[in-house]
Amino acid sequence: METGMQTVHKVRSVRPVGTRAVLAELDGMQDVLALQSLLAASPLPGQLDVLAAAETVMVVAESAAAARAIGSRLLELELAGPVETDSALVVIDTVYDGEDLAEVAGLTGLGVDGVIAAHTGQLWTVAFAGFAPGFGYMVGENQLLEVPRRSTPRTAVPAGSVALAGNYSAVYPRRSPGGWQLIGRTAARMWDLDRPQPALVRPGDRVQYRAVRELVEVAPAPAPAAAEPATGIRILNPGALSLIQDLGRRGHGGLGVSAAGALDRASIRRANRLVGNKASAAAIETVNGGLTIQAVGDQVIAVAGAPSSLTITPPSGLAENDDDGGPAGQPRTVPMAAPFALLDGETLTVGAPEAGFRSYLAVRGGADLPAVLGSRSTDTLSGIGPAPLAAGQLLAVGQDTESTAVGSPELQPDFPEPGSVTVLDIVPGPRDDWFDLSELESLCSQEWEVTPQSNRVGMRLAGEPLQRSRDGELPSEGTMAGAIQIPPAGLPVLFLADHPITGGYPVIGVVIDEHLDRAAQVPIGGSIRFRVSPALGTKEVSK
Repeated sequence: METGMQTVHKVRSVRPVGTRAVLAELDGMQDVLALQSLLAASPLPGQLDVLAAAETVMVVAESAAAARAIGSRLLELELAGPVETDSALVVIDTVYDGEDLAEVAGLTGLGVDGVIAAHTGQLWTVAFAGFAPGFGYMVGENQLLEVPRRSTPRTAVPAGSVALAGNYSAVYPRRSPGGWQLIGRTAARMWDLDRPQPALVRPGDRVQYRAVRELVEVAPAPAPAAAEPATGIRILNPGALSLIQDLGRRGHGGLGVSAAGALDRASIRRANRLVGNKASAAAIETVNGGLTIQAVGDQVIAVAGAPSSLTITPPSGLAENDDDGGPAGQPRTVPMAAPFALLDGETLTVGAPEAGFRSYLAVRGGADLPAVLGSRSTDTLSGIGPAPLAAGQLLAVGQDTESTAVGSPELQPDFPEPGSVTVLDIVPGPRDDWFDLSELESLCSQEWEVTPQSNRVGMRLAGEPLQRSRDGELPSEGTMAGAIQIPPAGLPVLFLADHPITGGYPVIGVVIDEHLDRAAQVPIGGSIRFRVSPALGTKEVSK
C-alpha cells in the first residue's frame, strides 16, 4: 500500500505464543524496526513487553484477553517506517585484532584492511537484543560482511569481543560461550547497572565502529563495603541452592533481560501473605531442602511450597524451661504454610521435601537487598541480582509489609509425589508447523523425564526424540517461560523464568501460564506429560 510517496506495510500474520503472548510475522528487518518503535511509542492496552527479533516481534500481555485483543490490533496497524527517536549516535572504539579476522577476510574476499574498512565505513542499527543483557544484534547498510557462525562455538568468548555472524554485528557484554566470528575488541561497557540506562545500545540506536590502535579502559570505582545489618536472618547452610526471588522484573525484554522471579509464584505469594508482606516482597527460594537459617533478633517466618519438615532448634546452652513448662533446649517442629516466631538465636532447618521440589521462606518485612531494574530477583542466566546465598551471610530484613497482622494458616495444593506424573496443558505453536501432526501427538502421548541438566533456565527432558518436518534453522525470535523448544536432537527443553529472551529453535508448544507453578515443583527425575489445553479454541489468532 502507498500513502502519498511512502509505502505502508502491515503485519503479515499473528500467531499465539501460549495464552499471554502473540508473535507478529513481518516481511523484513525494516518492518520489525517500524513495529518495534511504534509499540514503544504507543503501547497497546495490556502490553507488558516487546521482544523484536530477525523477522518477528513478540508482544507479551498482562492477560489472555489482552493478548487476543493485541493480536487483532497488530493486524490493523500500518507500518510506514521506524518512528523517529532522539537516540544519539553511539561510537564504539575498536582494536581490530580478533582471532577470526583473517578467516573473515578470506570468507568475504575483502582482505583484512577491507574488512576493517567495511565494518567502520557504515552505520549499524540495533535491531533487537538477546542472548545476554547488553548484547545488541546490529544490522548494517550492506551485506559485505555476511559470514556464517563458527562450525564449533567457543566455550568462552572474552567480554568486549566485537563479532560478526550472518548479517549482524555485536559486542559480547560479558565472558560467555559463543559461536560468532571475532574480529576485534572494545573497552566500551555494553552493560553497566550503575548507569541510568544500563545498556549502552538499545533497539533503534545507531552505532559507528571506529578503529583505534589501543584501548583506554576506565576502571569502575570500587563499591563501598556494606555494613552488616544489626538484625536479620543468618544463613548457616544454603542447602543445594538458595536464591533471593520476588515476582520478577517485567518489561525489559528490549534490553535482553528476562523476567526471572520465583518459579512457583503461588507459593511465594502464600509465604508473603502469611507473614503480612506485600506479594512482591523478596523471599528465599530453596531447592530440595537443607536450608538452615538463624534469627538475629526476633523474626516472623513462614514457609510455603514443597511440603517439608520445619525444625526449630533453640540456642545452645539455654538453661531455663520454655514457656510450656517443658525442658528448654529441645528442638520443636512447626507447620508449613503457617506463620511462626523465630526468636533471637534460634535456628530453622527445612527438611527434604515429601513432595514437590521448591520451598519459599518469607520473613516479615522481606529480604532487604538492592533492587536491580525494579526487582530483587536473582537471574541465574544473566547474573543480574543477588548472588546465591552462602553460609555465614546475614540478610537484612526490610519493611515490605502491607498488613499489621500475620495471616491465618492456609491449605496448600497437591505437589508432585515421587513416582507420579505431572500433567501440563499446552497451546500448540507458534512453530508447530515445523513438525508433522504425529510429532505433536508424540509430544503429548509419552512421559518425559526431567534430567539432572535442568535448572531455572529450563527443564531438559528425556524421552523419544521428536523429528522436524523441515530442514534448515529458524531465525531467532522472542520466546517466553513455558515455551517448549525442540533442538536438532529432538529432545524438548521447557523454558522457565531465567530463559534467554530470544531463541533459534522451533517452539512446538507453550505451557499455559496457570501451569507454570506446577512445572516448577517437578523434581529432577520426575515425570511430565503434556496435554493440549482443553480450553483451546482456534489454534491461531489470525493468518
